[in-house]
Amino acid sequence: MKKAAAAAAVLATLLLSSAVSPTAVSGQQPWTNQQTAANNPRLHKAYVALQALKRAITEDPRNLTRGWCGPDVCAYFGVYCAAAPDGDADTDTQTVAGLDLNHGDLAGTLPEELGLLADLALLHLNSNRFAGTLPDSLPALRLLHELDVSNNRLSGGFPRHVLCLPNLRYVDLRFNRLRGPVPPALFDKPLDAVFLNDNLFDFELPESLGNSPASVLVLANLRLRGCIPRSVARMADTLNELVCLNAGLRSCVPPELGCLRDLTVLDLSFNQLQGTLPESMAAMRGLQQLDVAHNQLWGHIPEGVCALPGLRNFTYSDNYFCTQPQRCLHIRRVDDRRNCIAGRPDQRPADQCLAFLHRPPVHCDDHGCFGPPPHY
Repeated sequence: MKKAAAAAAVLATLLLSSAVSPTAVSGQQPWTNQQTAANNPRLHKAYVALQALKRAITEDPRNLTRGWCGPDVCAYFGVYCAAAPDGDADTDTQTVAGLDLNHGDLAGTLPEELGLLADLALLHLNSNRFAGTLPDSLPALRLLHELDVSNNRLSGGFPRHVLCLPNLRYVDLRFNRLRGPVPPALFDKPLDAVFLNDNLFDFELPESLGNSPASVLVLANLRLRGCIPRSVARMADTLNELVCLNAGLRSCVPPELGCLRDLTVLDLSFNQLQGTLPESMAAMRGLQQLDVAHNQLWGHIPEGVCALPGLRNFTYSDNYFCTQPQRCLHIRRVDDRRNCIAGRPDQRPADQCLAFLHRPPVHCDDHGCFGPPPHY
């Protein structure tokens, strides 16, 4: 939902300012003097790039690029033209500002010539079958604002050249076959939305996580190691959604999460979190959805959490909680199954609860990671 809204907002802004050509939809050229690759050097470079992409596409079952012929690139399906950002207002030099081939089921690779689209602001290629890696020429897209290559078959390591894009605000790499570490510098970039989920990335969340101004951060179904850094508290002014389900987290729940007062969605389910839910989470006044299911949390559910004014969905099943305030049962959607709460249905067997509670207590260090017990 956030992704679609962000893309729609940028595109609507461009349309309202006459920055994006409607020719990709209507097929008509709105300018008095039609500009094509034959009389506009910028459009000529775009022609070279788009023809290279067409050649690199091996399957086009919906014939999206069948009409990619001739010099009038602004009439190509999925191509959006705009006035050049550094052009003369009198001449209204046109250039390609957007390329949107989402949900095309296209197969192929992404050619190096894409770097010729130097004025591109939007590159949307999600839900296709592009394989290989992002081209090394990507840093040439200095104006790129949104990069969406999700739901493809891209492989290799994290595409570090996205770190070289100064205007990038939205990056969506989810549902690919990318692997290896994610550079800590990613969280120093002024990105508003980061989707890394459902890849083979294997890394520890760095202390630089707290530097990110992102409103949406999705790290689900990865191979994260270690803990949630306490620096997450520094994201209090911007972070709206944090999704880390099935991410391999093995730590305590840091009390600094309570600083995220504007967070609406927090999903930490299907990890290896231990210890208790911190009382500080009662300060998360914007929280609407909270999911900590399928962990090894225990103890008492803080009453302040269940009293949060906007909380509509609270899932804490498959843990070892012992007690919960009655207030929790008045939340619109609550799931407390498979815990150790006396008097509630569908709880764990008593012997399983006793065995867990007799284990040595977990201790977390100053970084929120599991550490040795303190010495007295």
